[in-house]
Amino acid sequence: MPECIAIAGPTAAGKTAAALAIAQRWPVEIISVDSALVYRGMDIGTAKPSAAELASVPHHLVDIRDPLHTYSAAEFVLDAQQLMRDIHARGRLPLLVGGTMLYFKALFDGLDDMPKADATVRARIAAQALAKGWPAMHAELAVADPVTAARLEPQDSQRISRALEVFMISGQPLASFQKKNTTKNIANNPYTDCHRALISLEPADRSWLHARIAQRFDAMLAAGFMDEVKALRKRGDLHADLPSMRCVGYRQAWEALDGTSPMNELRDKGIFATRQLAKRQITWLRSMPQRQTVACDEPTALQQVLSKTQAIVAGFGRTTSTFNTFNT
Repeated sequence: MPECIAIAGPTAAGKTAAALAIAQRWPVEIISVDSALVYRGMDIGTAKPSAAELASVPHHLVDIRDPLHTYSAAEFVLDAQQLMRDIHARGRLPLLVGGTMLYFKALFDGLDDMPKADATVRARIAAQALAKGWPAMHAELAVADPVTAARLEPQDSQRISRALEVFMISGQPLASFQKKNTTKNIANNPYTDCHRALISLEPADRSWLHARIAQRFDAMLAAGFMDEVKALRKRGDLHADLPSMRCVGYRQAWEALDGTSPMNELRDKGIFATRQLAKRQITWLRSMPQRQTVACDEPTALQQVLSKTQAIVAGFGRTTSTFNTFNT
């Protein structure tokens, strides 16, 4: 089994602090598992680690895409697998850190053999959504694919669109592809056992996380988040339907600057959207039964993370002094 450690959790749970603490004790390189951190020029709204933090330990898959371009789960898997091999070859340990649960699931469980994207079908869905609204499209999805619809919010345009696209192309619900391919992917995927090395930061008291989310959003606004979004808009080649601009916070800021949403509601909408994201992240994590959970709102959370990391490393049969002979 490829040796790795993974730190996952909802937004604002303390993943970066935990990763940096691990990096002070073990020779690791961090692989970002975050669909927003891949974008250059999107620093404040993504809570990207500071320049000093990025320089303190090698980071990968950060600032690798222009916001105009997409980055898929399939690309992440290929990149992460190659990086893990390279990090092992350097005698170090890959530390996967982030909150994009689809990326974790794709890496650990394998990718589903679903239909490829069809621009024509996607455009037709977008036109229908423009006329009816995404809640109505969500209602249509609930008829075609009730399992997928049940785990999506009515405004989750990106995932609703993809699920409808799959159904229109294949005549089968997205959930059927995921169920059909799970056994095959787990059997053939060398990264399946990484589930056991997944440390999940989850709050025992959800109100603690909500307070952290509000504090973070306020801090981003104070740090110049709106200026960052204005600079992105000034480029002239970005638009609200790009995956980069649909990131939580950026989407609400874009709508406020467009005038389609009141500016005085930006803070509340941004915090609400972030809380919904955190809820989805926790739901994803709870579907990973082999994870090792740490209550991130406990005072001893960081010590627990380090203790679990020590146990994981010991399970590899390695000590800090033997990492220079790390081999795969």
